[in-house]
Amino acid sequence: MKYSFMSFSCPELTLDEIIHVAEKYGYQGIEPRTVAKHKHGIEFDSSALSRAESRQKMADSKIEFSCLATSCRYADPETNAAMIETTHQAIDLAGDIGASRIRVFGGPLGAGLSRESAQELVSKALSTVADHAGERGVILTCETHDDWCDPKDWVPIMQAVHHPAIAINWDIMHPVRVANYTIDESFAVLKPWIKHVHFHDGIISENGGVELKPIGEGIIDHKRAVELLQENGYSDFLSGEWINWSSYEEHLPRELAIMKTYEK
Repeated sequence: MKYSFMSFSCPELTLDEIIHVAEKYGYQGIEPRTVAKHKHGIEFDSSALSRAESRQKMADSKIEFSCLATSCRYADPETNAAMIETTHQAIDLAGDIGASRIRVFGGPLGAGLSRESAQELVSKALSTVADHAGERGVILTCETHDDWCDPKDWVPIMQAVHHPAIAINWDIMHPVRVANYTIDESFAVLKPWIKHVHFHDGIISENGGVELKPIGEGIIDHKRAVELLQENGYSDFLSGEWINWSSYEEHLPRELAIMKTYEK
């Protein structure tokens, strides 16, 4: 397995600086977040020259783009068409910079929309962009997040789309904290489609939100997640997502060291 981190850990750093940080702490990848005012410079409006330069910088380093993190989402009829167009832009951006994965969301269900209607809407959107993704060598990974934390809600979508360029980003926290799944239960449902993983630990705060904690001090059994992934031959990235937390100098080396102890 390989490890990366999202640019939320160090939004103030340039791409060159993020690459240096990844190499320094022993990560194999980085996951740039688009449309978040991060300073890595990888955005939908990046020029062809800028994209080529970003791709070359990664080729010259030992670091990969593990994923391009977007906020594309499809479960609202009012924004669905615009999100499909944005997804096509994301596919080309990922293909141009050499990122093999894109993170997308199901998104909040549109007003008055049933779960079944939302699943149909998301399925059609993903089917619309799937061939383009395949042509560019990119896999769209749908995150277990927002109104789609229950792993079972993704099953009919994955079965309906049934395309190698459409998969799951298993954020191991949200099915546990929102849908009350165990790690084993969540993995059992999603394992045929997992092509990217987000990890982070935390506790439920008094206002119902998440308070980030070092791995092993929260409610998420990362050790079991690593065991299950290893047992099933997972060889892609686990990517740390830490938003508005401690300094990257503090949490990046510590969290990676803990994850590697679980591998042993």
